[in-house]
Amino acid sequence: MEDYFGHDWEIVPAGGATGEAFYAQHKENRYFLKRNTSPFLASLSAEGIVPKLVWTKRLETGDVFTAQQWLNGRELKPAEMNHENVAKLLKKIHQSNHLLSMLKRLGKTPLQPLHILQNLMQEIDEDILSILNVQESLKFLKENMYKIHNERKVVCHCDVNHNNWLLDETNQLYLIDWDGAVVADPAIDIGSLLYWYIPRDEWENWLNLYGLTLDDHLLLRMKWYVLSQTLHSIQWHKDKSRFSEMNKWIELLKHYLSL
Repeated sequence: MEDYFGHDWEIVPAGGATGEAFYAQHKENRYFLKRNTSPFLASLSAEGIVPKLVWTKRLETGDVFTAQQWLNGRELKPAEMNHENVAKLLKKIHQSNHLLSMLKRLGKTPLQPLHILQNLMQEIDEDILSILNVQESLKFLKENMYKIHNERKVVCHCDVNHNNWLLDETNQLYLIDWDGAVVADPAIDIGSLLYWYIPRDEWENWLNLYGLTLDDHLLLRMKWYVLSQTLHSIQWHKDKSRFSEMNKWIELLKHYLSL
């Protein structure tokens, strides 16, 4: 890659699932580079959701690289996910009409429960389908698919794992890695965050920070989306031969069914 940027650049892979991200240093400047990221990144940067976008460069290969400010920061710890700044930033994202209109202009149409269930039924293989908790989860999804309608559709990140929350030296919080963003029910993000990180008896307090009241319809929507995401994760890890991770999600599925 130095052939395109110049040999005075020091560029190393940043890891991640796609292999498209890099740490780069050029003289005194340090950047986070990403190949062929969505134009949505500029909107996220403008709203202060992700570290500042510094420049965009198209190479002779046709690849487009973006350079973001390289911050001295750290990932949030799981225990920090119940802090007010997390709830406030997620609310800001979900309330942003600018982000919503931008994502729609990029061709994203609202994600519907029917499509989620249809995709699950196509991807889950017979081995996974033979698991009792998987069968019970699919039954729950089918029975409640038309009960979770929510008119409000927002920009959802879809992977609110604590590793994607970056806190810089000034305590500014960012949510990074937006490759899976969709237009959907905000319960997708809220449900994942609560199920993964917040004890059940603290859900109401967290939702108060976000600005929502916990009711039966929100509970149903959150459970529906969390179960569907968990089923997808089980099959995904099996396909990657990551059987210990697959078994972890199978155990979590049993717990989620009880909530």
